[in-house]
Amino acid sequence: MTPTPSPLISAAELQSLLDGGAELQLFDCGFDLAAPDAGQAAFRAAHLPGARYLHLERHLCGPRTGGNGRHPLPGREAFAATLGAQGLRDDLPVVAMDGSGGMYAARLWWMLRWVGHPRVQVLDGGLAAWRAAGGALQAGDPPPAVPARFMLRPARVRTVDFDALRAGLGAGGPLIVDARGSDRFRGENETLDPVGGHIPGAVNRPFRDNLAADGRFKPADALRADWLAVLAGRAAEQSVAQCGSGVTACHNLLAMAVAGLDGASLYPGSWSEWCARDNAPVATGAS
Repeated sequence: MTPTPSPLISAAELQSLLDGGAELQLFDCGFDLAAPDAGQAAFRAAHLPGARYLHLERHLCGPRTGGNGRHPLPGREAFAATLGAQGLRDDLPVVAMDGSGGMYAARLWWMLRWVGHPRVQVLDGGLAAWRAAGGALQAGDPPPAVPARFMLRPARVRTVDFDALRAGLGAGGPLIVDARGSDRFRGENETLDPVGGHIPGAVNRPFRDNLAADGRFKPADALRADWLAVLAGRAAEQSVAQCGSGVTACHNLLAMAVAGLDGASLYPGSWSEWCARDNAPVATGAS
């Protein structure tokens, strides 16, 4: 049996594959929540040869209704069509990257698994690691994509919606893990959503705690120790990842997969959906 590849790929490993003529689809997901056009501008200034750009709000989100969060998922069929329009074939392995420690690349990693794509990895350390390894970069826009057939397949990940999560609060329910910074979890310094706080009973694991000082993910054994402490005796399948809008929660899910603890669900609407609902309880403070 062929071993399952790591969800991460190093710059050296990626360079070796490209030097060997491997056919891959590279997607740059760089983004800035405060400046939504900055990611594409940075891509035009410098990106890996052959990479294409996916914009968080145009390609990796669906329409907002005012009650489904700031970055709602598109429909699976719509996202499969987006991927095909970007030239992604069913048989092509994907490497996702960004310049933010995997903050946005992890969203694409999770979404590709959500539409059933079996071969997707995140460039560990992103563009900084690629530059440090002496990897080539190019500027400008790529040529127009040649549309391809991307087949929608059964999801390889799980989600939970607002109603199910609300019904499961309390003893016997899932462990909810919030990926936001600790201050926002406590209800302080909230600038993105109209209400501060967290889902009652949730625990806080800021996504940046998955990274080492150099911007790469911590080693798998260190992540495993961290996440076993977060889970506190529960199986990964008994946990739900959430954040502000369903983006950085995917970083926690990626870290869990690196640690061999795959199987947690994502609450896509996350805090931005939760706090917009009239019947959603809110907690503040550190616990």
